[in-house]
Amino acid sequence: MNVHFTQLAQLKDAQQQTYKHTLIDRLRTQISFDAACCTSVDPRTLLSTGALTESGVGEIHNKLLEYEYLHDDMMKYDQMVREGRSIATLHGSTKGQPDRSKRFRDVLQPAGFGDELRVPFMYKGSCWGFLTLFRHHTKPVFSAEEQQLLEALAPSIAYHLRQASVGLSPVPGTTMENEIEPGVLVLSDKLELISSNITAEQWLKLLRQQEGIDESSLPAPVRAVCLRALSTALQPIGQASITSTPPARLCIPFADAGIPWVTLRATLLQGGQEHMDENQLAVWFEPAKATDMLPLMAEVYAWSERERQIVQLIIQGFSTKELASALHISAYTVQDHLKAIFLKTDVSSRRELVWKVYSRFN
Repeated sequence: MNVHFTQLAQLKDAQQQTYKHTLIDRLRTQISFDAACCTSVDPRTLLSTGALTESGVGEIHNKLLEYEYLHDDMMKYDQMVREGRSIATLHGSTKGQPDRSKRFRDVLQPAGFGDELRVPFMYKGSCWGFLTLFRHHTKPVFSAEEQQLLEALAPSIAYHLRQASVGLSPVPGTTMENEIEPGVLVLSDKLELISSNITAEQWLKLLRQQEGIDESSLPAPVRAVCLRALSTALQPIGQASITSTPPARLCIPFADAGIPWVTLRATLLQGGQEHMDENQLAVWFEPAKATDMLPLMAEVYAWSERERQIVQLIIQGFSTKELASALHISAYTVQDHLKAIFLKTDVSSRRELVWKVYSRFN
């Protein structure tokens, strides 16, 4: 086991999909399952930034996303992350009665699956992906020993999945111009494509290539932001703020396109007087700005809230004295925070820090 995953850790320069393929292949040498889905996510919103689905899951993956983002059910990944649950099985969560789950009744059982195992990949308090394994209804449910094995492997896998994401930035000087036209899609509330511009079609093509899906399929990140936008819009007035639903936004690594990160957003458009029952979704792609990347970098480098505030002000050009005044702390405390930031971010000066936050991601 250790040899296999030590070798896997050396794939830090591999693309995310290559990593996911290799991960599932290696897992199969340790545990039996009939199908798998490995998803990378934006740690701030837990929205999918790309998924690898095996045969048998691809046909139901869209339904699984709907249940994850739109419906209440057992073992949802956002619930697992909030509650600090490192692993769960459908058989265990339902006390041996999987038909208590609507997802099981409507999606898994018709597809022939009897048990489902879920692992959120957590590293230093942030979630970087999900692994879902499925067993056919004719097979035994996932055992306690198998769960313990995956639970032990999960932190290492989370670290390397994170590295597969944050290590994709191209070297300086290779990025595309920031003036690139935003990509815009318009979809129905059934997630059917209505219209798009050329730039959006190019982004869709790249995402489909990454996921290995055909031209008629909507990539998981686009589907995820749309479902989140629909979920937020369907909540009663005032409920969204009460439940603190994360926004319908995520950042996707895109080094192959010459842009290190792309921001993907979605919002619900209300129909006009003549189309009161016809809601549509607007989705747009644009190169990520430093302000988009700061929250993600805070997750990557485990900055505290105070450290994140200081980095944001440093980017705006604040001096030590101005930082101290703005945050109502002493200059000595500012210096202590700067030392911690430099150590976590592996830089030795403010100039290097600004380059890492700004130039690397823009």
